[in-house]
Amino acid sequence: MNDKILTTRIIGGKYKGKKISLPDMGVTRSSKSRLKESFFNTLQFDLQDSNFIEMFGGSGSIGLEALSRGAKRVWFAELDRNAYKTLQKNCQSLDPSRCDIRQGDAFTIVPQILDSLKKKGEKCYLYIDPPFSIREGHEEIYKRVMDFIASIDPSVVHAIVVEHMSGVQFPDEIALFERKKFKKFGKSSLSYYFPK
Repeated sequence: MNDKILTTRIIGGKYKGKKISLPDMGVTRSSKSRLKESFFNTLQFDLQDSNFIEMFGGSGSIGLEALSRGAKRVWFAELDRNAYKTLQKNCQSLDPSRCDIRQGDAFTIVPQILDSLKKKGEKCYLYIDPPFSIREGHEEIYKRVMDFIASIDPSVVHAIVVEHMSGVQFPDEIALFERKKFKKFGKSSLSYYFPK
């Protein structure tokens, strides 16, 4: 049996080049470098001193990249126990004081984080990378994501970015949010939603 630990690297900012571990690929998948680079080139300067939430944490590669590029605080929600442990280890190796990792259902945890930010009068960037809808038990995941976005108070987010399968059509508008940018990277795409 191969117990080799898979890793990826932070591609920019304070922790550039630092290795982070990846959980079992049967559970999560790492966002492709090209996609990641494009995302951070798009929002690069906006992330300075901002709050950032990675809704389906996995290895935390997106949130930790945001941390490396100057995000003030990063929240992660992750259901899978092994992925959660990997995430803890990765945060520990960078800057645990600015990471807040919560284990459990992202659809329950993220609204709580958004509520607490709203009470403080703060905003965040929300990155949503759900398990692909072809995974067993996740066939309805994109509908759940769209319903969830529709429920978000636009005053608490700067932007919501969804990483999704390119074959899945995301609408140009979801409730009080408007898609202003769309970029395709082979099988994965990014849809950027901003409050109207």
